[in-house]
Amino acid sequence: MSIQNPNKVMQTGAAMKLTGGLSEKRIVKYTARYFGIPIKDVRLQALTPDASTRTYYRVAAATKPDETFIISLYASPFNPQDNSYLDVTRLFETAGLPVPKVIDVAGTDGIILQEDLGDCSLTKWLNDSSEAGDPARTEVMLHRAIDLIAQIQAATELAYEMKSVASRLAFDEDKLSWEANYFFDHFFGSLNQKQFAHRQEQAIRSDLQSIAAELASRPWTLTHRDYHGMNLMIDGRDQLRIIDHQDARMGPATYDLVPLLVERRLLPADETWIEGHQDYFLQARKKLGLPPIEVNELRYEFNLMTVQRLLKATGTFSYQTAVVGRGEVYEKYIAPGIASVLRAMKQQGMKEYPALREALENY
Repeated sequence: MSIQNPNKVMQTGAAMKLTGGLSEKRIVKYTARYFGIPIKDVRLQALTPDASTRTYYRVAAATKPDETFIISLYASPFNPQDNSYLDVTRLFETAGLPVPKVIDVAGTDGIILQEDLGDCSLTKWLNDSSEAGDPARTEVMLHRAIDLIAQIQAATELAYEMKSVASRLAFDEDKLSWEANYFFDHFFGSLNQKQFAHRQEQAIRSDLQSIAAELASRPWTLTHRDYHGMNLMIDGRDQLRIIDHQDARMGPATYDLVPLLVERRLLPADETWIEGHQDYFLQARKKLGLPPIEVNELRYEFNLMTVQRLLKATGTFSYQTAVVGRGEVYEKYIAPGIASVLRAMKQQGMKEYPALREALENY
């Protein structure tokens, strides 16, 4: 989550009554009721979700403007017992993973009130922080993020024991195939308006299906599912915190490592740099007593997962650009993402996917 306008003053409840929409009015009424304050004393700031189905707001009381909280607003009421965010939050908290504290749940209002972790994501820190100019400090943060992936994976059995929704969902062949088709439809279709001959389209889809089938056959572990730098926040104590974890599910061991290291980059990552962090990941797993993965096997799966994950991400970026109209945020990642996919496809040991490769190279 990032603020739409960092310089924007938090809006008052009184001003909201005159100018805000129904969603904002719902937020203001809930906040006033929960904190026992007049509507005019509610302070409200809209936050921008990252391609999310939920909207987020920062709220505070006028008497305590520095004591802020985050509200996640759903489009409709929900049953807290069936809410995936609350389910996975319980799982992660039980596993000792650093997620935001849930303060209150108002299912009939479609609201979850949470701890405010601030506005500094790992991505923002790496791009903007003066500390990021220190390579050693940058490595410390990336190692912390990789340690958290290993800790998520160490919670796999716990997910089954708690009967978490994450244990009932997986990156099986159907899910990975859906991702691949989503990429095809929105990158080649919505964004580029590309028309293929029937045989060529079938060949491309066949390559995508082959990648999905092979990844689905890999051993499964618990994954966050969207583990990139925008979903890791650096709180006021300089600690990494995990957000946007409601879609956690079972999948290949490299699923979370790929977006952390190679997604949303404007220039492809250096192969030596990638391999160094892969090695650290193997060490982090070993420290937690997780089953060993042979290093060449990890590198192969990482490259294959890079193809799958970055194509899926490119599908999302294409949809957000061409359909939703948020190209100013997402379009810049599309060409670098395709370049990273092609680099991964050319790595030693990778199988040939000639139809897909040709289509991407022509782009």
